[in-house]
Amino acid sequence: MTKPEVRPVHVDLLLTEGFVLTEYAGVVDQLRLANRIMLKQVFTWRSLSAEGGPVACPSDAVVETVPFESYPEADYVFALGNSDPAHPALSMGRVIDTYVSRGTKVILLAEAASRYIGERGDTGMTTHWENRAVLQEQIDFEETSHVLATEQGQITTSAGMGSTVDMVLTIMARHIPSTTVTAVADVLLHDRIRDLGTLQPFGGSSVALTGDKELDECIALMQANIEEPLPIAELVRLVGVSSRSLERRFRDKLASRPAEYYRALRLNKANNLLLNTSMPINEIALACGFPSGFTPHYRAQFGLTPQAARKQQRMGTPDSG
Repeated sequence: MTKPEVRPVHVDLLLTEGFVLTEYAGVVDQLRLANRIMLKQVFTWRSLSAEGGPVACPSDAVVETVPFESYPEADYVFALGNSDPAHPALSMGRVIDTYVSRGTKVILLAEAASRYIGERGDTGMTTHWENRAVLQEQIDFEETSHVLATEQGQITTSAGMGSTVDMVLTIMARHIPSTTVTAVADVLLHDRIRDLGTLQPFGGSSVALTGDKELDECIALMQANIEEPLPIAELVRLVGVSSRSLERRFRDKLASRPAEYYRALRLNKANNLLLNTSMPINEIALACGFPSGFTPHYRAQFGLTPQAARKQQRMGTPDSG
């Protein structure tokens, strides 16, 4: 008796102009690899956009798409993030509702998740840590949003970017043998499939940047104390090494000094707030530990003043390639 043929698992990808190529590849390449390893078409996929036709991203890739459908047929749909968090096309609530009504599992990545959370006011979901500043202006964003992904019914919100690989591998495990999932991860040189409840690096947990326990502990303390920076002497005391040892570790592993690295962390945080929120610049400076001297430090790091950077962002100056 022959076994009934199992239909492929179908995945839709929703793209907007300026989509994130890392996330697109994170979905499509893994589906392709699974089919190759399984020697059959286990997964199918297609790309869609509001109008159909070619859709470009800042990484110079162009994807041909078909228009959104009134009655889509898909097992999963991924709404990709965008290089512009304010892009109007990210407002896809009605499209998402259509998929939900058809029984499709919806995965919203990074900026697509942020837009959905902001418009629906749901604080139990997650997004990329870089987008949290935008949501903190709109709604009271809970601490649980630091994780890689959260699932509420048919809707999964995800940090996107590199965690898209973990998200897709987790989904694959529902449909193909675990050995095949491991084989896909091996081909990608992805040595560990992270649990989706894992805290995002810098979004809420320390991250082992260097493999040096004391150095990584120091960096974690810096990340946790952005608004009121700790004196370097206090960091030395908390980590339990000498000042000379800490200086040497930063120089050898990061080609920087502790104070310079700490200042760069705070300036990167300030840059995110500057470009993605409407917070006044003086409030951003205070929130990132600069009661004075913010503008010259920002200009030294980014090559222009905070005012000029915000003006450039609002004028829509394209990313340089």
